[in-house]
Amino acid sequence: MIGEELVQLLTPEGERVSHPEYESSLTNDQIVSFYRDMVIVRRLCNESTSLQRQGQLALWAPVQGQEAAQIGAGRALAPMDFTFPTYREHGIAWCRGVPPADMLRLFRATSNGGWDPQKYRHSVPTVVLGNQVLHAVGYAMGVQRDGAEEAVMAFFGDGASSQGDVLESFVWASSYNAPIVFFCQNNQWGISTPMSVQSKIPLYHRAHGFGFPGVRVDGNDLLAVYEVSKRALDNAREGGGPTLVEAYTYRLGAHTTSDDPTRYRVDAEVEVWRHRDPIERVKALLVREGTVKASYFDEVAEEAEGLALQLREDVLAMGKPDPLTLFDDVYADYHPLIEEGRREMVELGVAGGEH
Repeated sequence: MIGEELVQLLTPEGERVSHPEYESSLTNDQIVSFYRDMVIVRRLCNESTSLQRQGQLALWAPVQGQEAAQIGAGRALAPMDFTFPTYREHGIAWCRGVPPADMLRLFRATSNGGWDPQKYRHSVPTVVLGNQVLHAVGYAMGVQRDGAEEAVMAFFGDGASSQGDVLESFVWASSYNAPIVFFCQNNQWGISTPMSVQSKIPLYHRAHGFGFPGVRVDGNDLLAVYEVSKRALDNAREGGGPTLVEAYTYRLGAHTTSDDPTRYRVDAEVEVWRHRDPIERVKALLVREGTVKASYFDEVAEEAEGLALQLREDVLAMGKPDPLTLFDDVYADYHPLIEEGRREMVELGVAGGEH
């Protein structure tokens, strides 16, 4: 890590440290609650990986190691804010109230999305790399024209930072001073491409070239991520325009369940980052400060286990969708080509779930 460029409020050993521009505003109850969030999200993620290995999901994108980045950012959001995820933002979905089973509908191939974006103020997953960032800027410009007091947060990874869609989004957001926070989870690997190949400078420096501020935060530090995200979101709502937040973190597991990370990275590197585990860091803080009973950690683990078992039950109970629903919600209004496709499918006799 480049210490002088990194906002950090909590060391890997769980010790609070000061920063000249940021300080933690979280209460003990909030930290305890956010620890619970991280444990649950990791357990649900592990269960989802098991479901995929057992043939119950087509694919899964693990989030281990990035829980602090997602829970810190997710809990900094205000209820009226709107978020645009990739296919890995399970922690953000959890913070926005999306039911765990709904997070898996896309990966179970029972839905094109999984939930109502407006209900949870959280868009459905985007698999096309970087595409959601363009959507987010467009939405933010709409918010701006409506005069609404809300911010938009767009999530993407270091791999997507090399995509034209993301750089074009920076241009539009800067030109129109859109109320958006670009949240890049730099987990060091764009699938098998290391960050050193993608950029010769820290990613947050790119924001300066587009005319808006960028900040790099320790993505495994829950306290720091929360404060950096909250300030950026407040700035967006107040008309200050976009901010790029680079959460410097690490993907402990595979890119997806179709990936084998042992083919392109060494075990020693992974072990270094295990020492920086975001969950263990907060646990160490709580133990150090003696603000919870020792039994609390077992209670959270037990709760997470129960939710994982419920998730498995819910996923296995998902029925096959009616093929005709493929044509629902493609356009807001009637479209002749969509209706033609619907009629052809009916004529093929596959309506009503008859595959």
